[in-house]
Amino acid sequence: MGVFVFLPLVLPLTALPIARLAEHHLHPRSAAVFLTSVAVVLAACSTFCLGLLVVVGTARLPGNPLPDSWSDPEVRAAVPYDEVAGKAAIVALTFVVVACSLTVRRHLRFRFRAHRALAGLRSRTGLGSGSISGSSALSGFGSEVAVLDDEEPYAYALPGSPGRIIVSTGMLSCLDEAEWRALLAHERAHLAGRHHRLLLAVQLAGRANPFLRPLRAAVMYSTERWADEEAARVTGDRRITARAVGKAALFSRRVAVPGLAAFAAVGPVPRRVAALLGPVPKRGSRPPALTRAGMAACVAAAGAAASTLSALNAALALFVALEAATPL
Repeated sequence: MGVFVFLPLVLPLTALPIARLAEHHLHPRSAAVFLTSVAVVLAACSTFCLGLLVVVGTARLPGNPLPDSWSDPEVRAAVPYDEVAGKAAIVALTFVVVACSLTVRRHLRFRFRAHRALAGLRSRTGLGSGSISGSSALSGFGSEVAVLDDEEPYAYALPGSPGRIIVSTGMLSCLDEAEWRALLAHERAHLAGRHHRLLLAVQLAGRANPFLRPLRAAVMYSTERWADEEAARVTGDRRITARAVGKAALFSRRVAVPGLAAFAAVGPVPRRVAALLGPVPKRGSRPPALTRAGMAACVAAAGAAASTLSALNAALALFVALEAATPL
């Protein structure tokens, strides 16, 4: 195993440079997918190696469920880690499991309560959501849109089967018809792109390894920019989309939507508006390898690959040593 079992615990640091540069040098869609993929690989390898350390470090502890032969001196010589590392790994792995479980539970509970509240609202009123008297801005969205009678301005995409777009009357009153269309197209892009899955995955990665937490903000910003660009494409007017984002941010307050994307609630909004007023980013564009962004992307990809190889190497070394010590 050697030092390879510890490398995946620190290799997530290789992803920090591209997290800072992605928003300026990568298309929002490419940035969101790339950063999430790197975060998931690094977090999985880090957690896996914590599990290996638990097995290695606790083999000689009394009452452990492992075979007695695994605490043989020859095995300890081949895998030279004592119970200090094992005990620390137990604490860390327990924290990871609890933190990830609570995050998933909070995410699913919010979705369940939101869908249940919408179902109860329809049953009480006997009216379908998705329509406002005299508003043609909501045409074409049908039951996908749920307009809540609430003076507090907010809007967010609620995934599910089917996914819904939640908009308050307070938010709609702040925008004109063209801006409503931009808002709804933005939220529809969140649902179509399954952005909630990216956000949840990178949030869990940050729970698994603290070094990955900066990637969450980068992915949140990238998904918002991705939806902004889709809204601008659908409406055909980048200025109207930028105006809608700015006005929504000005009037709205941050709404607690764990793991979901809320319109204009994720910033920094001035950079989103500036990007919409600039040129359209090229799809699939990659920064040249010799630029800062290109080198940062290569470093992040190399870190993910090295973390995977290190985890596999440590697992193979542990398997060979324990197989030799365990009688058939």
